[in-house]
Amino acid sequence: MSDVAVLGPGGVGGFVAAMLARAGEDVAVVAREPTAELINGQGISVSSVRFGEFTARPTAVAELRTPTSLLLVATKATTLAAALKRVMIEPGLVVPLLNGLDHMAVLRDRFGAGRVAAGSIRIEADRPESARVVHSSPFLRVELAADDPALHPALRDLAQFLQRAQIPVEMGPSEAQVLWSKLVRLGPLALTTSASGRPIGFIRSDSHWRSALEAAIAETAAVADAEGAPIDPAQVLTELDGAHPTLTTSMQRDLAAERPSELDAIPGAVLRAAGRHGLRCPTVALLVDQISERVASPACERRTGRD
Repeated sequence: MSDVAVLGPGGVGGFVAAMLARAGEDVAVVAREPTAELINGQGISVSSVRFGEFTARPTAVAELRTPTSLLLVATKATTLAAALKRVMIEPGLVVPLLNGLDHMAVLRDRFGAGRVAAGSIRIEADRPESARVVHSSPFLRVELAADDPALHPALRDLAQFLQRAQIPVEMGPSEAQVLWSKLVRLGPLALTTSASGRPIGFIRSDSHWRSALEAAIAETAAVADAEGAPIDPAQVLTELDGAHPTLTTSMQRDLAAERPSELDAIPGAVLRAAGRHGLRCPTVALLVDQISERVASPACERRTGRD
């Protein structure tokens, strides 16, 4: 696979682009002009607990005008619409690595259903500076799926392409399974860490927050099942019990920094899907309300834990 572009060089996109460039692949990063200039000047610096310290030098552009076989979309949901204005061509294959569900319809409306497959990434990565990425957990996996059989050959090629760059890949049985497998884990994790202001280690050890985590997982898994993606809540909880205790989420970090967050894209997507099936998610809804109240009251003192 050649002529690959990554839209959005944040923690996820910057890491993936850097890994591909490090492996010698032809990859372009699509970013805002100041960020593109910075990357072209000094590359992307990566600090990874799994791959060590390195600097990669992908090409960076403010607008994608060159024909591209693959576009990996790695923006956040809050910046997707603006970022898509930088794409001036029709890629052969579009694979998002966003959180949530609603971006699939946005991308299919923009590029056509026959070009878009589902993707997700399990990673803890942050971008503390415009051209610097920190990969703070050894866990890394991309999951891919396409309900359209015509896209399967291209997805298999993509899987091999990513694996050559040392990015593990699994092929999912359906788009719903890939998207919901991450959402059932990420949604409750993001909600409890954001509402408490604490990492997963605290959530697991505090009886109140652990109960909230377990209930949110069960509620989200019930919605996933109604959406055709059966997921075992016990397996999700086991995975989170095994996560390193300092694990946080980008939603928690964004809220703490008073940046736009994916509160609507992550738990909001769960609640909208629940509504379509007549399901209730009282714990998810309560946590969303608690976080929303904090966001709406910036003058109030930010709580860092439960009293």
